[in-house]
Amino acid sequence: FLFCCWRVICCKSCELTNITITVEKEECRFCISINATWCAGYCYTRDLVYKDPARPNNQKTCTFKELVYETVKVPGCAHQADSLYTYPVATECHCGKCDSDSTDCTVQGLGP
Repeated sequence: FLFCCWRVICCKSCELTNITITVEKEECRFCISINATWCAGYCYTRDLVYKDPARPNNQKTCTFKELVYETVKVPGCAHQADSLYTYPVATECHCGKCDSDSTDCTVQGLGP
């Protein structure tokens, strides 16, 4: 019970957070900053000391459950250049398995 109370009070769970993305395109003279939302926070997970092949280790990560794509026009582009930039925006988050089809899932850290 105390652990649950501490977790609720001290730790932010997986939730939408505001981020700023800086966008530039090679054919354009300017870069722009875009405000968007993405998922951040903590998910309860554990790592067993003894690795049991019959029991796979499924660590959960804070990731998007739903997302949409938005498009902006980058100013100062050459006349025939594509000035549109499309980026993902999270609309709902959850603690789940990392989907390597759509996300860069780090399997092993770089080390010291």
